[in-house]
Amino acid sequence: MPPSSTVDAPLRASTTAARPSDQAAENKRPYALPDLVCFAHLHWDFVWQRPQHLMSRFAQQGRVFYVEDSFYHNDDLIEPHVEIKDRDNGVKVVVVHLPHRLRADETAAEQAEFEVLTHYFAEQGVTKYIFWYYTPMALGKSRQFHPELTVYDCMDELAAFKFAPPELKKREQELFAKADLVFTGGHTLFEAKREQHPDAHPFPSSIDKAHFGQARGPMAEPADQASIAHPRIGFFGVVDERLDIELLRQLAQNHPEWQFVIIGPVVKIDPATLPRTANVHYLGGKDYKELPAYLKGWDVATLLFADNESTKFISPTKTPEYLAAGNPVVSTPIRDVVRPYGDLNLVQIADNAPDFGRAIAKALTQRDDADWRQRTDDYLATISWDQTWQQMVDLMQDRLWAKKPDASTTAVAGAPLMPTKVSEVYLPPVTPVR
Repeated sequence: MPPSSTVDAPLRASTTAARPSDQAAENKRPYALPDLVCFAHLHWDFVWQRPQHLMSRFAQQGRVFYVEDSFYHNDDLIEPHVEIKDRDNGVKVVVVHLPHRLRADETAAEQAEFEVLTHYFAEQGVTKYIFWYYTPMALGKSRQFHPELTVYDCMDELAAFKFAPPELKKREQELFAKADLVFTGGHTLFEAKREQHPDAHPFPSSIDKAHFGQARGPMAEPADQASIAHPRIGFFGVVDERLDIELLRQLAQNHPEWQFVIIGPVVKIDPATLPRTANVHYLGGKDYKELPAYLKGWDVATLLFADNESTKFISPTKTPEYLAAGNPVVSTPIRDVVRPYGDLNLVQIADNAPDFGRAIAKALTQRDDADWRQRTDDYLATISWDQTWQQMVDLMQDRLWAKKPDASTTAVAGAPLMPTKVSEVYLPPVTPVR
């Protein structure tokens, strides 16, 4: 089966591309980065979070190829090929399809992915490019390329997550050796990674204030939330091993007068383990565009995170999003929430069900606190995804311009900046279906 792809127009000139914001671009050098290839463990269409915020901004300036994990078919009726999904923000989502027979042969599968990506990038005229990694596991299909710059945006301690590949830590060390820059998703993660790379920089979760600020104005109540009584205590995010299920259970039992609204997909855990009392409402996953309307209908927003290895280094994006929507917030003592939000008395912190309940009761009166509202807005004025993106761009351009040309980063005129010969992939013979 031949590769499938969508042919792009040439790279958009930076002089005509839309800037993320005048504030972020003010007094900055012109954008001068090559194509960006992002390797991610998160599906673009799953939950809108850090990768989508940043890659969408890069896509306003140039070409962005977002390479997801490969898709394995349940049969051997296809040959390795690429699927391209065009998204409204200009990002091209790239998915390599592989036959079932390669699932058990990691080396052959990674070589097949490399082959397919090489052909696709050559077809698209990708000759100078930056590699941006969210997962070290992508090195298997990408280590043979020669990017002009390598960035590792370490947004989470993936090795601590449920079902993490056993070789992830080893590959992360390989990625540290390759990376020119390391960004981290928070200060706690930065403290762990700065000892492993000399050019690491913390970029905590930021905020699209205009988007979530819609919750402070008139918005229609979503139909599936409209019939839920008040007070409403809300949470949105991926419902997985990071959620403190027992805390939610105790809160729901101790406070039947409150309605707990949980928004987000359930993954990696058994849904049967979730509390099912009458005052807990699971509304499922929602589109990013819908979230402000749900937040507007909440009385208090929560960060119900458990104290375990998977939450030790997280920097929840939802913290500033909740606040931008105007919602009082109560959180468990996640370090990157305590610093700065708890220390600034913008978010209440509690580490057990009785204290959490008392904090929610206090938060239910917090909307009338003009001082809290002003201090919250003063802090939110200092952060934005636009600012984060621009600071990252500045570092990347500094490192690119400081690099000396060499054989691995200088393209021969008219030739793609990648291996000149693509080796043949050995694919085991297809077993006939009987």
